[in-house]
Amino acid sequence: MAFECQKGTESLKICSIEPAKNRDNLTLASEERKPSYKLDAKGGIVNSKRKELLIVNEVLPDCRSITELPPVLISEILNCLEPKELGIVSCASTLLYRLASEHHVWKEFYCERWGQPTCQAPFGAEHSGEKSWKELFVEREFRSKTFMGRYTIDMLYGHTEDVRAVFILSSKKLVLTSGYDQIVRMWDLEEGLSIASSRPLGCTIRAVAADSRLLVAGGTDGFIHGWRANDENPHLFDLGAPENQNMEFRVWEHDGPITCLALDFNRMYSGSWDTSIRVWDRSSLECLKVLIHNDWVWSLAPHDTTVVSTAGSDLYVWDINSGSKLAIIKNAHAGYTYSLARSHTGKLLFTGGEDGAIHMFEIFRNARCHVRRVATWIPHSSAVNSLAFEFPWLVSASSDGKLSLIDVRKLLRTNRNSTLTKADNPVDIVELPQRMLHGFGSNLFAVDVGSNRIVCAGEEGVVRIWNFSQALEIEQRVQVLRGLRLENRVRRRKHQLEMNGKGRHGDQCSFAAKKNQMDGDRNSWHNRRRMTWKVKA
Repeated sequence: MAFECQKGTESLKICSIEPAKNRDNLTLASEERKPSYKLDAKGGIVNSKRKELLIVNEVLPDCRSITELPPVLISEILNCLEPKELGIVSCASTLLYRLASEHHVWKEFYCERWGQPTCQAPFGAEHSGEKSWKELFVEREFRSKTFMGRYTIDMLYGHTEDVRAVFILSSKKLVLTSGYDQIVRMWDLEEGLSIASSRPLGCTIRAVAADSRLLVAGGTDGFIHGWRANDENPHLFDLGAPENQNMEFRVWEHDGPITCLALDFNRMYSGSWDTSIRVWDRSSLECLKVLIHNDWVWSLAPHDTTVVSTAGSDLYVWDINSGSKLAIIKNAHAGYTYSLARSHTGKLLFTGGEDGAIHMFEIFRNARCHVRRVATWIPHSSAVNSLAFEFPWLVSASSDGKLSLIDVRKLLRTNRNSTLTKADNPVDIVELPQRMLHGFGSNLFAVDVGSNRIVCAGEEGVVRIWNFSQALEIEQRVQVLRGLRLENRVRRRKHQLEMNGKGRHGDQCSFAAKKNQMDGDRNSWHNRRRMTWKVKA
């Protein structure tokens, strides 16, 4: 197993760990490099690599096992591993198991895939009765397999016209929807029941976004209507309450319909067909920046100090603080680029367009910002209207009435310290989706994904929740039933063979008795014939 140490580790030059006869002793092998030589003060040639090894031997004298290294040094080595490798190393000895299980890198693994959990587990939480970061990671990774299992569908009725926006607030287990009927509705994610609905807002609502403190909806008239969270309300937002200036607000700045909204800790983002994205201060509701595009803005995705947007058929990357354009991808799709999704790390981008294709891009931030295309999928025969991403699943909704599920894990590198994607050059090969969900007779306009549920809606005005929460239990029951059926089949086969064996033995006995009887009759006839010849003689 290869270990790539961090550049800052100067006192240790370890490249690989070879399994020894004893599981508790893992031998260390020096890194293989070309021999480098240099001149000393007297003009002689000195092997610099050998000198480095002598320094290591001085720091770590008589160290022949990784378990004999200082725990801080072992922790630095474990910090270079991936989750699977870390799990394998933890099986080598009890010391490595303890160090690997309590390592802080599990928090990094979790947050770079799914962000901060709903209930954060502090480091060393296993000693306080709470789940550790390793347990949270293993549970979430195991749960990610459910989307390939069986599901149930809940159909939510309430909207009278097309539904254009769907948003899942996983921390509170809420679903927010809106559309042509001008009403924002709130649903219970687990029960599938309607909780509350707003009064008609006066125009079509094409975008909804929320967190635990704020809910905003964008209308075609160019306004943003918002609700502040009420701590006394178990469902956070008083959608059905009378208008209250302390709990509601409405801001007007856009000159065209608002098509997309997003929130972060301090800012609010809105995109419109007036070709602009506006960055707002959440507390004062003042417009901080205006980002001008060359065409209608369809979608946006902020992360840290950058925001990515799609306008027309192009893909943009902006710096929020300066308002400058960092990168642009011209003609990302043949036609409009309708949808956009972004990973929690902000490095991966997914776009869906009018051509029915889905592209995966990667952002590089060195001296300049570079964006390159990594992979392409063409799962749909019509426009991709909406995308949602939760590691490792990318979910798309299309006008062809289908949902596609794409697992992006095989396209990612296993080394966290290197480039995130496998390919060193843009990939032109079209990948295949892992699963397609059918059953819709009309256009799908919006989709979102939670921990074990997919919510979508479209032209029918019906909100569907694809529930995969029982997929693992159902699969376990199916495996048990398959085992019982196989056991019964083997038992019946064995019993049949036994019965056939007994029947064959009885047939053999009866055949032998008949043969003996025939032989006896033949012998008696010969005896009688001999007796008659004797009498004649």
